[in-house]
This record gives sequence, structure tokens and C-alpha cells, in this order.
Amino acid sequence: MMSRSPGARVRAATVLLAAAVVAAGCGPSGTSAGAESSTLVAYGGQSGDYQINFNPFAPTTIGGGGTIFQTLFFYNVLDDAEPTPRLGTEFTWNADGTQLSITLRDGVTWSDGEKFTAADVVFTLDMISKHKGMNNSGYAGRAEAVDDTHVTIAFDRPSFVDGPSVLGRTYIVPEHKWKDITDPAVAAVKDPVGTGPYLLEEFKPQAYTLKANPAYWGGEPAVKKVRYLALSGNQAGAAALDAGEIDWQTGPVPGLQDVGNTYPGYQATITHANQIVLATCSSTALGCQGPQTDPAVRQAIHHAVDRTQTNALAFENTGGDVSPSFLLPGRDGALISDELRNKTAPMRPDPAKSQQILESAGYAKGSDGIYAKDGVSLSLTLSVVAGWTDYITAADTMSQQLRQAGIKITVQQVSGNEFVDARDRGAFQVIIDSLYQGPAPDPFYLYNYFYSTAQTAAVGAKPGPNFSRFSDPQVDQALDALKLLNPADTAARQPHLDTIQTRIERTMPYIPVLTQGTISVYHNAKFTGWPTERDLYASPAVWSHPDSAEVLMRLRPAGK
Repeated sequence: MMSRSPGARVRAATVLLAAAVVAAGCGPSGTSAGAESSTLVAYGGQSGDYQINFNPFAPTTIGGGGTIFQTLFFYNVLDDAEPTPRLGTEFTWNADGTQLSITLRDGVTWSDGEKFTAADVVFTLDMISKHKGMNNSGYAGRAEAVDDTHVTIAFDRPSFVDGPSVLGRTYIVPEHKWKDITDPAVAAVKDPVGTGPYLLEEFKPQAYTLKANPAYWGGEPAVKKVRYLALSGNQAGAAALDAGEIDWQTGPVPGLQDVGNTYPGYQATITHANQIVLATCSSTALGCQGPQTDPAVRQAIHHAVDRTQTNALAFENTGGDVSPSFLLPGRDGALISDELRNKTAPMRPDPAKSQQILESAGYAKGSDGIYAKDGVSLSLTLSVVAGWTDYITAADTMSQQLRQAGIKITVQQVSGNEFVDARDRGAFQVIIDSLYQGPAPDPFYLYNYFYSTAQTAAVGAKPGPNFSRFSDPQVDQALDALKLLNPADTAARQPHLDTIQTRIERTMPYIPVLTQGTISVYHNAKFTGWPTERDLYASPAVWSHPDSAEVLMRLRPAGK
């Protein structure tokens, strides 16, 4: 468990960490001279060395979304505002939502000097259509270049909901560089050419550096360099922050209650968007094996977890209420179904309810205090990424809680690469992870990502975002109906949202834990213009793309 304050253990690590950071090419943030004074050092939780890949579509990408490769528009999922033009300047739909017309920014060049045109947009969209591994949104349009600055996309049916994915989450790549890539869904891009405000300057496994693009169409950024560190995990990040070696960090840190005094010159912003889950490999039909494939077991876990204790011990009480519907209670409260058993997950455990669910499903408690059915003990392995100290603490805490409820949980720490590989192959029983929001502030996207049959695959094959292997005909039908409706027609959409919410609450392939309080600490004595609770113009998380590019473009070295 991480120390709750910057005590002896963290400070002892600081000396070793400071040497490691300097070796990676970074001096103390507040004392660097010359070019270093406008170099921003960031840490987003990378545990272990980087493996170079700036392909924005690959699951192994390490960055570049928004900074190197840009979208047509920027959508802020934390604020229901109009999208901000980027490579696009305006867009319109026809009346029935079957044609999207886009006007592109003129005079933009790729970082190698080639001209950006509508042909690059059409190429990117066609590439996504041809490679299923890249098509996480289910895009099914047909793009056509009208001229160099105009694109139309035709759809066979109303497709309003495809707009934010196409416009706000599709990174446009240069046709002249990508046309010969055999498998762009996984290819390693080591020399990225983009239209964004930054260029790759240097890559090392311990850190890579982006430099400002002097030819950027929006003007050269004031932050001249950004160095992204790879460390050993959250404790190392906290130690580097304590030493003043990091300017921007997203992740758990001790002493959060009084950031300004604990870390002089720094402040923090906490946002609530991603939802922490115990994700199960849920479908026997798609090859999952183990007790977690039983919905009764998942429901019993749901009622046995003490979320209040978990929040205090693992997350410094920064987590928020989570709904079994996986709508955000603050943003989407009006859309949460009245048909749910619980609009938000209980913060305190209900052992009697957990017991009743298991025993009604045929489980009986053995002499060891663990439930069993048909001679098979209710024992599960819960995997977590080594170095993610908050998630490790949460996993350990919940395993103790569930042991009291007659469910045995063995916590297994694995490397980040092992975690992703097992998750993608379905070679897990339970993992602790989070569900993320879509390209716009609309719950449809999370449902389409994580609950659609089209976004999953049998065990052994790589799925889309739906790594739980969840498949439900009623949910699929409701998603198909929502795709045909204008998002502004809330009355017509609500019955379909009700169907999805009630089905996923009952089956619960992703067991809700908390809405994560994402902690971003920033050096406001060195840079100004950070997103705060009063002005969340973008997500302040280092790893949030393309939001992090919006942050970098707003920042200015202090005093300038």
C-alpha cells in the first residue's frame, strides 16, 4: 500500500529517482536553464520501458494522438459544448443523417512538407473500413473527396451517432506515408509524420521527447519541448514529483489533501469520467471458463464489495458514486433508468444479499468458509498491473472483503504487456481496469464499445473494446435502434437506454467499483493555463488523447 503522506519511504526513494531522471536527460524542473526552462516533463503512469510506436490506431501506441496526429474536431467529453475545429472547420448533416459534409482547413502541411488535402481524410477513413482491428466504432461510411478542402461521407442508414467518432476520434494520417503499410492496425510507426503542434525529437526506452512544430498551422506552441518519462510505477512517480522533477503527472500521489504545501508550486485537478470495474471474462459461449461466467457470482461480488473502505484505502477518497448502468451520475443523471434496481452501486456491503444470491443459485459454503457448487470452489484470480499501486491496493482490499463473503480471490500482479495480452486473448478470469467514455458526452458510445457483440470476439481472438466477451441480443437490438435516432431526440432514445441499462445491471459482466477520481498534479509555478475545476476545457490527464494536446497548446511558461 502506498504511504498516505510523503513520509520516509517516498523521500528515501527520491534520491535514487532523481538520479534516474537526470540520467534520462531531465534536470530539476524549477532550476533548468536555457531550453529546459520551457521543457515540460510529464509522467502518465508508464510502468517499465517504452517500446517505440506512434501509430495512433495500434493498441501498443505510446502517444502522439493530438500532439502529432490530429482529428478533424475536438470534442470535450467533460463539457457538453460545441466541438472545436482542428483539421476541419465546419460540418453539416443532411436531414435524415445519411450524409455528412465536412469542410477542411486550407493551407495545412504535413511535418515533412507535403500538403494536407481531402485525399488524406478519405484514405484514413477507407483504411479504417478495410481493417476491422482499427474500426472500434463500427464505422460504415463511404468517404469521397469533393475537392482538396471538402469531403462527403455517405451512410446507408441514419448515422448521427457516427459523427463524433469520425470527427473527434479519428486521427488523420498521410496517405503518402501510410499507403504501403501492410497491417496499419498493429504496425509500429517509428518516424511519425503528422499535422500536429509537435514533432518527435528523440526516443529512448526510458523517455521520449516531443518538440514544438515551427510550421504548425495554429502557430508554434509556447511549450517548446515535452518529455514523457517511463518509471517503475506510481511510487516512483510520486517520488519524482516530490523532488520537483515532474511538471505534469496523472496518477495517485500521497498528500493530496494539501497539494500546495506538500508539493510547493503545484496544484491538482480531479475529474470523474472513467469507471473502475472488476471486468470478467463472462461468456461461456465465446470460450470463457471459470466461476465468474455465472451472473450470480458477479452479482454476489457486486453486493459484497465495501466501496467506502476501498475508496479510502486505495484512492484517498477521490472516487465517486458509480451507477450499475455505467452512466455518469453527474453528467447523465436524467438518463439513468427508473427501472434499475439500484441507480448507484451501494457504498457499503450487503453480506446477506450476497449470500442469498449465491445460495439461490445452488452454491453452498464449505468447511473452509468458501462457497462451492458441483464440487468446484468459488475461487478466482484477479489480475492487476504491477506498479499500479492504487489498483493493487484496491484489489487486495476487495479480496479481503470478498473472503468474508465466502468468495476466494487471489490477486496476481503482472506486467503491463502481460495484462493487455491476457485481456485481449480472454486468458483471464477477473481483472481490475476501467471503462472509458466515448468521443462525445453521450452514454451510447460506452455501451457500443463495451457491450456490443460487434465489438467482441471468441476467446483467443482479439476483440474490440468489449474484452469481457459480453453478448446480449436485447442490448444489440437497442444499440441498433439508437444508431438510427438523432441524439437530440431524447424521448425516442430513452426506452432503448432503459433496455440496455436493465440488461447490463442484471448480467453485470463489468462489476462497478467506483467512478475514478483521476488525479492530475501540475506545476503551475512553471507553466500557466492548466485546466481546473472552474475551466475544464479538456481532460487534464497526461494520458488522455487528444485532450492532452489541447492542454499543451494552452500552456505558457510562467511569466510569458
